[in-house]
Amino acid sequence: MRAASLTAAVVLAALAGGAGACGDDPPAPASGPPAPSELDASAGDGDVDAEPLPDAGAEPDDGYTWELPAWFPRPVVPADNPMSAVKVELGRHLFYDTRLSLNQSQSCASCHEQERAFTDGLARSVGSTGEEHPRNAMGLANVGYVSTLTWANPVLLTLEQQTVVPIFGDEPVELGMRNQEGELIARLSAEARYQVLFPRAFPGDPAPVSVGNVVKAISAFERTLVSGNSPFDRFSRGGEANAISESAKRGHSLFNSEKLECFHCHNGFNLMDSTHFEGKSAPEIRFHNTGLYNVGGLGAYPAPNRGVMEITTNGDDMGRFRAQSLRNIAVTAPYMHDGSIATLDEVLDHYAAAGRTITTGPHAGVGSQNPYKSALVIGFELTAGERADVLAFLRSLTDDEFLTAPRFANPWGKPCPLCE
Repeated sequence: MRAASLTAAVVLAALAGGAGACGDDPPAPASGPPAPSELDASAGDGDVDAEPLPDAGAEPDDGYTWELPAWFPRPVVPADNPMSAVKVELGRHLFYDTRLSLNQSQSCASCHEQERAFTDGLARSVGSTGEEHPRNAMGLANVGYVSTLTWANPVLLTLEQQTVVPIFGDEPVELGMRNQEGELIARLSAEARYQVLFPRAFPGDPAPVSVGNVVKAISAFERTLVSGNSPFDRFSRGGEANAISESAKRGHSLFNSEKLECFHCHNGFNLMDSTHFEGKSAPEIRFHNTGLYNVGGLGAYPAPNRGVMEITTNGDDMGRFRAQSLRNIAVTAPYMHDGSIATLDEVLDHYAAAGRTITTGPHAGVGSQNPYKSALVIGFELTAGERADVLAFLRSLTDDEFLTAPRFANPWGKPCPLCE
């Protein structure tokens, strides 16, 4: 798809620090994207339990106490946007505030619902003006650990860079505030809670209610969206032998087998291969073509969803998208970048066939024969029992505490001690 259009003022705000996780891709910086070899996701071993991590726990970080599982590292926090409790609370208010859309009909939470692990249940999201978007809303669980933002942008590396897009971008329109920075600031300045929260979150700033601070606060809140208390976590890390079923345990073994190859792209504490965290030497940046399409038998994906190639213009990057975390995967349907696979059972069909075959229509093609497909997508056969076991394992990754935690929920209409 074409890059989102941004005003000069918004670009400057993004460079100062912004946030978000709902939009499409802004233009690549002048330095250009990584070399194609850096985008090749065919490498990478290690099962879902792999990857030694720093022992972070809930230690204070610049005065902020993280609520993390003991075996989780801390997310990387930019030096110009340190964490604080009041900034996170401000970001939570902004995340749920419909004043961030021009017609005041949507907020960030409209496309990122907590009970759906911060997705929206739609194949393709719909913006505040009713425009249907080309892509599926991505989940925000553990988004602070993701090394690249959006589905297929190798140069969009921070939450601060990305939030600007859903608020001010117009291709497609999401919140629709392009050229309305003054209106946004006026709306927020009139709210009594913000009159307290902004100055406390950004002490010493002579004009704390600003676009840059809006996106910094939303970023801070999103970094706290940590999910790590699923039944599988309690089984694998918490010593609860009966936290998951025997079927799920067998499914875990299959998942980590060379027969299925799932663990190559879904590994480590966040069940994905594009991660970054405090203490890691460098972020992993990987994208995959899984044979979802093969239009015309030439490897093409339908425009405007052609993957990393739209940023790099390198034909070899056709159809490469970032692998998503499998955390809470059972509640984030439909699947794939365009929501074109409805159920987890159908996802298994896709990978079992080593690519999806579409027999009729403009997208017809045999995905397993896509010349750009990852070498790891080789296909497999499952008995009915094995299929049930894999699905049981995937369902054991649902973190009910994350889906219902009050600290992530809509704060409006509820007491706010930090606002007093």
